[in-house]
Amino acid sequence: MTEDRTAGDPHHAPVGWPPRNRRELLVKVLWIGVWLVFLSSPVDDLINGGHTTGATVAGSLGLAAFVGVYLTLVFRNIGRPFSPRLVLTLGAILGVLAPVLAYTLGSAWLGLFVYLSVACGATLPVRAAYWAIPASGAVMYLIGLHSNEKEARGLLLLVVLIGFAMTGVGQLVRTTIELRKARATVAQLAANEERLRLARDLHDLLGHSLSLITLKSELAGRMLPDHPGKAAQQVADIEQVSRQALVDVREAVTGYRRPRLAAELAGTQVALAAAGVVAEMPGEPDLTGIPEEAESALAWALREAVTNVVRHSGADRCVVQVLRRQTLDGPVLELCVEDNGSGGAGNGPGNGLTGLTERLEKAGGALEAGRVKHGFRLVARVPAPASADVGSGA
Repeated sequence: MTEDRTAGDPHHAPVGWPPRNRRELLVKVLWIGVWLVFLSSPVDDLINGGHTTGATVAGSLGLAAFVGVYLTLVFRNIGRPFSPRLVLTLGAILGVLAPVLAYTLGSAWLGLFVYLSVACGATLPVRAAYWAIPASGAVMYLIGLHSNEKEARGLLLLVVLIGFAMTGVGQLVRTTIELRKARATVAQLAANEERLRLARDLHDLLGHSLSLITLKSELAGRMLPDHPGKAAQQVADIEQVSRQALVDVREAVTGYRRPRLAAELAGTQVALAAAGVVAEMPGEPDLTGIPEEAESALAWALREAVTNVVRHSGADRCVVQVLRRQTLDGPVLELCVEDNGSGGAGNGPGNGLTGLTERLEKAGGALEAGRVKHGFRLVARVPAPASADVGSGA
């Protein structure tokens, strides 16, 4: 599956994805870095807090480690699937550094719990975050009682609220990623369906046209010595069929090919006559109210059935009927093609019948095909309007 990372504004990284270039990296760093404003108090305390040199150095190293771990945890894991080992390890480091630094260096460091809460909300599963965020606030308040209760009380609500807010942000990012993946999956399925449509169309188009060209070529070869005029007519027919096949293939590739049943009935009579098969054809079919997609499916079914009669069956007689029937499932328009041949040498449905089944099912219809007592029969049905009269087109 190809994931869609190109939709939306090309100048900004899609939500939840790693940055693709330097600009997107800078935007993401700034977006996360702006929240480092709460570090102003610890930095000011290191500069002006009157700590010993050892405490200042230790505090600086601890603060640098805290910021590095926080950025690594949030930058790499927000919105991504939960990775227990990485997230819990980095979260544990933050959970140790924040209380140690705040307890040993004073109330100016209580702001670190804001980042601890944000990290819990952004990276932990929702159920775990609902426990970790209040716990962070409680530990912060207990440490604040030791140094500055008033400041701890003021930060308590902020720690809890911002943590739960980040839980919502994390869920939003995860949902956005899932929707983008779903959209990519839908696009892939649509592409597969289009490839399947094209394969069906080309099989049906070329199978019929090439069979007709082959028959007429053989006929022209037999006529050439004694009847050059008739052979020339067959060659002219071959040229016409070839040109039409080229047009049909181009239309199929562009998705505009929808054969009409009346045109296919006329072509069927020509193909069967060229193959030396006696044909019984229906009159003009009544297609009142039949959707274009359903008519097209029947036309494809007729083309495939006749192609099989000409190429595989060895039949010398073929009956084609187009009927309206009332069935238990409602009124249908039915195409029946029956010949007195062998039905071919295959032991199961080929690509053509499989493709026809898919076409008819898409149009709400059904296909039945198999050997009968004196040959082979193919029956294709599509729904017909309930208001139409039930009659025969034969």
